[in-house]
Amino acid sequence: MVDGVMTSETADAPAPAPTAEPWPVRWLLIGTALAFLLLFLLLPLVAVFIEAGREGWEAYRDALVEPDAQAAIGLTLLVAAISVPLNLVFGLCAAWCIAKFEFRGKSLLVTLIDLPFAVSPVVSGLIYVLLFGAQGWLGGIVGELGFKVIFAVPGIVLATIFVTFPFVARELIPLMEQQGTDEEEAARVLGAGGWRTFLWVTLPNVKWGLLYGVLLCNARAMGEFGAVSVVSGHIRGETNTMPLHIEILYNEYQFVAAFAVASLLAGLALVTLVVKSLLEWRYAGELAASHRH
Repeated sequence: MVDGVMTSETADAPAPAPTAEPWPVRWLLIGTALAFLLLFLLLPLVAVFIEAGREGWEAYRDALVEPDAQAAIGLTLLVAAISVPLNLVFGLCAAWCIAKFEFRGKSLLVTLIDLPFAVSPVVSGLIYVLLFGAQGWLGGIVGELGFKVIFAVPGIVLATIFVTFPFVARELIPLMEQQGTDEEEAARVLGAGGWRTFLWVTLPNVKWGLLYGVLLCNARAMGEFGAVSVVSGHIRGETNTMPLHIEILYNEYQFVAAFAVASLLAGLALVTLVVKSLLEWRYAGELAASHRH
């Protein structure tokens, strides 16, 4: 630029990239991120597996085939098998309503969906004790009907559903809002009914977001501790899920057994992550196209 006039050389010069930071800054940021991952994620995870196998395969196997451990594993899988499909249905319905329709109370519904993220899991467990406990608001009625909620499987399922129901909905809402309603409207114009439009238009467009939500919901359901701890009663062999069983073993100084069960729980979480990554790699093109859509 000469006397305020931009020369041709200046005009033709490429503009600096918005992320063109000096290499020391880039390496500092990358190193900080890697250090946090190493210290707070990888090292604790590796330590769990090392401690689980410290006394050999026999001790590891015995810790997992022990009757209380088997009961905890079975209950954890049962609770996840019940709560995840229910949250899938709720997430689809909630996301459909919020993204496709305008109605009074829409912002309130969005706020309520986020409520479990803001409320401590322990508080959510106490809510169900207040409702269904022996002296709770509905405890007497439920007891007269012959049902047991608190200190039983139904209470564990309810508490797990409460803390996990935002995951599917929160994956689907922004995706459905981004896609809009053009394709649904076109399908209706062509004579498709509401149910057919949902199955052949809406659901295929959100299947990846739905899958991610289900994976996250399943991982949280299996690992939930706080809410389940309040409503379970810690009855060994009956109402202890895997996280609760791990706590009992650790408090009883059965460290190898505790880490063995913990390694199984961590392994299930890693399997969830691997499945998610494989699907992203295998269907990367289709996934990118759905996001562009």
